[in-house]
Amino acid sequence: MKHKRKAWQAAGKIIFWPSIFLFVVTLVIRISRPHSDVFENVVLGICWVWIVFTGFTFYFFRDPEAKVPTEPNLVVSPGHGKVDAIDETDEPVFMGGRCKRISMFLSVFNVHVQNTPVAGQVKYVKHTSGKFLNAMAAESAAENENVLIGFDSAERPGQKIGARLIAGLIARRIIPWVQEGETVARGERMSLIQFGSRVDVYLPLSAKIQVKLGDKTVGGETVIATLE
Repeated sequence: MKHKRKAWQAAGKIIFWPSIFLFVVTLVIRISRPHSDVFENVVLGICWVWIVFTGFTFYFFRDPEAKVPTEPNLVVSPGHGKVDAIDETDEPVFMGGRCKRISMFLSVFNVHVQNTPVAGQVKYVKHTSGKFLNAMAAESAAENENVLIGFDSAERPGQKIGARLIAGLIARRIIPWVQEGETVARGERMSLIQFGSRVDVYLPLSAKIQVKLGDKTVGGETVIATLE
């Protein structure tokens, strides 16, 4: 599938400079105090910090293959998280007005690679600068840094589906991997949000919601709605 291993490449970039710094510090300590038990313990502590940091980083950026359902007219969850809002809202930028919304919160322990909710064409990608409020509140979508990605469904031409990737208190970077005009398959990788965050899905008013509050979703797999 497209964009495979990009999440791990992002993890490698995060790990690289701290690893260099810890290596230099360890080398300086060993050269300056080669026979000191105190500094041996410091070096050991530094090594453990590096192991824990590296392990958590690769855990956070894990990127499992999605088992994408093949039935027609399905909308799958773009994010791995917990559904904490299902309502109607106005989304004038891409949806053009009133629509249904499913919002899910992604903790730092969730997978943070996002998947395309439908097969079709990417019609809209826009980054909007904003605040970094706690993403646990569904209202953070109105003020936080975000990227809105809009799709035209291949199975229901003319029906729009939007996914808003929202930064949070810890999440400070959203990396979209798709571009306007690109044709995508349902469930393929489309983006990465680094650390805790939120994903909103915008659906036509005719869509039938298939999840309920409190449900845990798997990106690219969990059916959240059907297009009517």
